Amino acid sequence: MSQQLTTEQALRYNRQILLPDFDLQRQEQLLNARVLIIGMGGLGCPAAQYLVASGVGQVILNDNDEVALSNLQRQILFSEADIGYNKAEIAVTRLRQLNSNCQLSALTTRLDEQALKQLVAEQDLVLDCTDNLASRNLINRICVSEQKPLVCGAAIRMEGQLFSYIPSQQGPCYHCLSHLFGEQQLSCVESGILAPVVGIIGVMQALEAVKILSQCGNYGDGKLQLFDGKTGQWQQIKVPKNPNCEVCQEHRS
Repeated sequence: MSQQLTTEQALRYNRQILLPDFDLQRQEQLLNARVLIIGMGGLGCPAAQYLVASGVGQVILNDNDEVALSNLQRQILFSEADIGYNKAEIAVTRLRQLNSNCQLSALTTRLDEQALKQLVAEQDLVLDCTDNLASRNLINRICVSEQKPLVCGAAIRMEGQLFSYIPSQQGPCYHCLSHLFGEQQLSCVESGILAPVVGIIGVMQALEAVKILSQCGNYGDGKLQLFDGKTGQWQQIKVPKNPNCEVCQEHRS
């Protein structure tokens, strides 16, 4: 059953509701939305904060990793006292302090494909905040199979990228992108990452998710957004649909 905003919630989200392209109905769409965030690292931390603060009703955080000292430079939900504890559980504790109206839960195990597929089927949108190509391809494959919107983020060194798969747009999926450009197996451990860069991409993932869930503004449309932290510039590239994509071709009308 659909929830309606209370008077208190309407006051809380008043600055969004006042926007010309946003209104009470769109805020209620966020209230009734279910979002899964996979990966509570440098991307997942800021993305989760803004989704919860914006009024998304249900958020599931999935990460089996523990907080380490080297994470604190960029994973802004965690403190020195959290070292050694599970990231998803700590994040839920912090986020409940931010917005007690949001239904938050932590999944602290690495899900196999079948379990992840079942979980994705219950969501309205998935944020991929992982840090490796194998995980991204698996999440993409499941989201395409279940016809769920997917917002993918990635950051390395001083560069970041953002890409969304929207089933209703009949556009390219993430595999169309990775098949076209390929991807080096780089990680922050070997290559490094400038802290604000990964934060920028995580916030952009949250913005994209809010627009998709509330159907506000422009989103998706097969665009790959590239951010260059050295110059502070963004670039957009139109990703063509791969007619032979082994992941998404069977789901196109």
